Amino acid sequence: MGVEGCTKCIKYMLFLFNFIFWLAGGVILGVALWLRHDPKTSNLLVLQIDGNQAPNTFYISVHILIAVGAVMMVVGFLGCYGAIQESQCLLGTFFACLIILFACEVAAGIWGFMNKDTVATEMISFYDSAYEKAMTFSALPGTEKDNKEKDAVNAVLRVFHETLNCCGQGKTTSILTQFTDSVGLTKLCPAAGTPVGCHQRIDELFTDKIGMIGIAALVVAVIMIFEMIFSMVLCCGIRNSPVY
Repeated sequence: MGVEGCTKCIKYMLFLFNFIFWLAGGVILGVALWLRHDPKTSNLLVLQIDGNQAPNTFYISVHILIAVGAVMMVVGFLGCYGAIQESQCLLGTFFACLIILFACEVAAGIWGFMNKDTVATEMISFYDSAYEKAMTFSALPGTEKDNKEKDAVNAVLRVFHETLNCCGQGKTTSILTQFTDSVGLTKLCPAAGTPVGCHQRIDELFTDKIGMIGIAALVVAVIMIFEMIFSMVLCCGIRNSPVY
């Protein structure tokens, strides 16, 4: 025999919430792996200019998300098993794990809020550096060494332009770059041509993805609060149950 009445109801509610928590962990892990290997972001974040790697601040939040998703699946299984077995030890361990996870999530949320504009800003700065060098090289005749550096910078810009379907920093530079392409000074814009600047595309790309991370964190935080409440109520109910 085990707990009865309202405590038994809480037991099955905790099991249900833990199952949802386990599924949420799987979804978060899947989304994080997709964000890590999404062609749009991975193509941009592996770029280099003069040995300088593209900013990888975005990957920090993604790696945190991967770790959280994996731990959530383990903790969710622990909670399900503890609820069914009505084990005070397992439920206490589960509660402690939830507190640690919740604290880590709050810390990650604060870090994400403080750096929410950093990712796009760093990538825009990296793009501007490549764009300005490409325009300088196109205006001045250079040595063989300069031509090699020009080809490397142009290759970086073409990855940005083809991946994001953009050209130039803003609308004015987009039109200017399409003009220099048409007269043969550069060869940077996508073949179809587009007036959309890359600043806008970069901001949209990373803002949308960081928004997805924020929504996932909020949903998980709400589930974790309910689980902490239910696990403590069930643990107290087991302790006070006359059958133990």
